[in-house]
Amino acid sequence: MAKKHSGLSKAAVLAAGVGAAAFAAKKHTDRLAAEGQTLSGEIKEAVAKTAEKTIKMPAPDPSYRNTERGKYEKNSKGIYYTNGNYEAFARPEKPEGVDNKNAYLVGSGLASLAAACFLVRDGQMPGSHIHILEAMDVAGGACDGIFDPSRGYVMRGGREMENHFECLWDLFHSIPSLEKPGASVLDEYYWLNKHDPNYSLCRATVNRGEDAHTDGKFNLSQKGCMEIMKLFLTKDEDLYDKTIEDVFDDEVFNSTFWLYWRTMFAFENWHSALEMKLYFQRFIHHIGGLPDFSALKFTKYNQYESLILPMKKYLEDAGVQFQFNTEVTNVIFDFHDGKKVAKTIECKVKGKEQKIALTENDLVFVTNGSCTEGTIYGDQNHAPGGDAEVRNSGVWDLWKNIARQDPSFGHPEKFCSDIEKTNWESATVTTLDDKIIPYIEKICQRDPRSGKVVTGGIVSCQDSSWLLSWTINRQGQFKEQDKKQVCVWVYSLFTDVPGDYIKKPMKECTGKEITEEWLYHLGVPVEEIPELAEHSAVCVPTMMPYITAFFMPRAKGDRPDVIPDGCVNFAFLGQFAETPRDTIFTTEYSCLLYTSDAADEEDSVDLGGRRIIKKKKNQRTG
Repeated sequence: MAKKHSGLSKAAVLAAGVGAAAFAAKKHTDRLAAEGQTLSGEIKEAVAKTAEKTIKMPAPDPSYRNTERGKYEKNSKGIYYTNGNYEAFARPEKPEGVDNKNAYLVGSGLASLAAACFLVRDGQMPGSHIHILEAMDVAGGACDGIFDPSRGYVMRGGREMENHFECLWDLFHSIPSLEKPGASVLDEYYWLNKHDPNYSLCRATVNRGEDAHTDGKFNLSQKGCMEIMKLFLTKDEDLYDKTIEDVFDDEVFNSTFWLYWRTMFAFENWHSALEMKLYFQRFIHHIGGLPDFSALKFTKYNQYESLILPMKKYLEDAGVQFQFNTEVTNVIFDFHDGKKVAKTIECKVKGKEQKIALTENDLVFVTNGSCTEGTIYGDQNHAPGGDAEVRNSGVWDLWKNIARQDPSFGHPEKFCSDIEKTNWESATVTTLDDKIIPYIEKICQRDPRSGKVVTGGIVSCQDSSWLLSWTINRQGQFKEQDKKQVCVWVYSLFTDVPGDYIKKPMKECTGKEITEEWLYHLGVPVEEIPELAEHSAVCVPTMMPYITAFFMPRAKGDRPDVIPDGCVNFAFLGQFAETPRDTIFTTEYSCLLYTSDAADEEDSVDLGGRRIIKKKKNQRTG
């Protein structure tokens, strides 16, 4: 979705902290000089004594030796840590007994499809032994993009990607392109972004379409920089259940940096301080590209056509079984001798209750939680509320049913119990003629119908009451899209406050009214707005109650481990499964958990190929 999903140098925040410390030291030295003193003599001696008392070095361990032996020993879950591309490039040996296993994957979002692809490629499991159980009638999960004949084009969100999505690129270099014979999805993606690099020419507007001239600056005070630096260095456990408001004040919240950050990643003040810290650490190498999005790369089409369809074709060609209209309601476990064995999958197939019996030799993967669950669809003349269509897969209820059986299966209520704090709304506006195009061109300074980069990322209306942002990716965003049309993605963080032109909250607005509010912030003359919204565009709004659920404050154990302690044949997938060295709301997080290395441990999930949890440099892998 909107980014779910990161002008200073790349270490600007760190530099700010160091600079503040240097400034304080210089100020202290200047004061001493004014008093005729220097940091020498008794002062140096006092400092040395203080340091000697404060810094106690532990006595060396006489048995210690320098070695890397044991570096790749598996832990109790059968997982070990590695780095670099050594294992990513190697072709795994075929695991013993993999031909006798069956795998059941609940859900068909990016995480589940990635797991299935790695099972085929690395685990070398027969495709006919892999069963994907999906409640909806289409694959892709949150990675969507459809044409609804009754509404129009619908994109609930987009995907921002960057160079260091190692697991994502490892996966897609093996997935054949649907358009370029002999090329992979990664090949066509790389060529596209090499020839047409992404960057924004206008990051924010004010006063109805005027350039806000953020000019690549963060406008952070020294105090604000120090607040960020302090968060960056805070231990994870000190941030459990804390909000961003607990660690930042207006020194950060009033800065241009916070405008960039919150609109790009969809952070709210009440979201997790821990997740904020992890985002800083994960994307610090791209801080310099934050103001103009020059760090980002995008697909040619919407993510469903660019990512999901090639994966689905790859899996179908391998013989993987897709079973749609199958809502899994529970997985029943047997607990004995410290083991947790998945024994039965309970599901509804086209509304009829069924059970799938499992053995310890079977593998079960469950996507727990969903950011797009319960999406409410409006249309041009109806708001996403009241009698509007709601699409549910039952994924939150599934996690709750599993979690009731053992504490190690996580605490879903931490993420899905307060939709007032986890919702926002997006809308897809499709232009129908040339009348709106000049207002778009004036802001983005590019031809939106050129087939190349248009806005280069979101344009945030800085003075919008809704905090409305909009973006236009390369057109057409859909393969069958009319070349004269332009699909615009619009979203707002504040859905419950009146707009600036439409005097009611976004969540109560029809598609036409959302278009009117957007046109107002483009600078369209007020007298022309109703006519253009009625006849020159069609808009489909989508309200997502759980879209930022994964940002809610949390503590250790709220998100279950990928392989919960003691599990023999069961693992969690997706954005609500815990891996400590990456950040959620990214395509990378969906792909990094799911390749594996054959192991003999009785209490681990043996996928074959590389061991479960594949990570990038300095991160947990197999």
